[in-house]
Amino acid sequence: MLSEEIQNQTIVDTIYRNIESKLSNALDDIVSFSGIRETFAVGFVDIVNSTNITARLSQDKASLYYSTFLNSMSVIVKACGGVVIKNIGDGLMFSFQEVPNDSKNKIFVNMLECGLNMVYRREMINEKLAQVDLPEINYRVSADYGSLLVADSKTSFNKDLFGTPVNSSYKINHAAYPNSMVIGQNLYQNLHDLEGYDFREVDDCILLANKKYEVYEVNRSLK
Repeated sequence: MLSEEIQNQTIVDTIYRNIESKLSNALDDIVSFSGIRETFAVGFVDIVNSTNITARLSQDKASLYYSTFLNSMSVIVKACGGVVIKNIGDGLMFSFQEVPNDSKNKIFVNMLECGLNMVYRREMINEKLAQVDLPEINYRVSADYGSLLVADSKTSFNKDLFGTPVNSSYKINHAAYPNSMVIGQNLYQNLHDLEGYDFREVDDCILLANKKYEVYEVNRSLK
C-alpha cells in the first residue's frame, strides 16, 4: 500500500515539474501576438437544436450531418472572400479583414452577402442532406465589427482573433430567429445607410461592458 502511495506521489511530482517547465516557456511557445490591432468583421453561424437531432443518428450519420453543414458554410465564406477562423462546437467562426485603400463598404458588403447567402442557400443544403436520408438543418448567423488582436498559433494554419467583436458576434447569435442573420450595434452603426439592405432592431439584446448592446436583423432590400 505504501509503495503504491509513493508511486502515485512520484507521478504527481513528475506532472508538476513538467507543467512548471512548460509554463516557463509559455509566453513564446504556442501562441504569439503581433501587438498590432487590426479591423475585422467577424461572423458566427450555429446549428439550431443539433444535440437533440444528432442524438437520434448513428455516429456515421451524425458525422455526415455536421460535415455537410460545416463544409457548405466554409465554401460560402471562401466564395465571398472571407477566412474560416475555427469550428466552435457545431458552429463556425469566420472573418473579413479591412484592407487599406479598399472601399470601407467592401468589408461590410462581403460580410452581409456571406451571411445572407448562408441563409438563402439552406434549401440547397437540405436537399443534399435529404439525398443521404438526413434531417433538415436550421441555423442562425450573426456578425459584428471592430478592432481585434491577431495571434499566430502553432496549432492552427489560420490566425486567431481576440477581442470584443469576437465575443459579441458569438453572444448575439441566440437573438436571431432560426434561418436568419443578425448584426451587432457596432457593425450596424457603420453600415445602416448601406443601400440594398433592410435593418430591423430585434427585441432581444445582450449586455456588453454592463451596457445594453443592440442587435439588428438584416435582409436584402425588396425595393
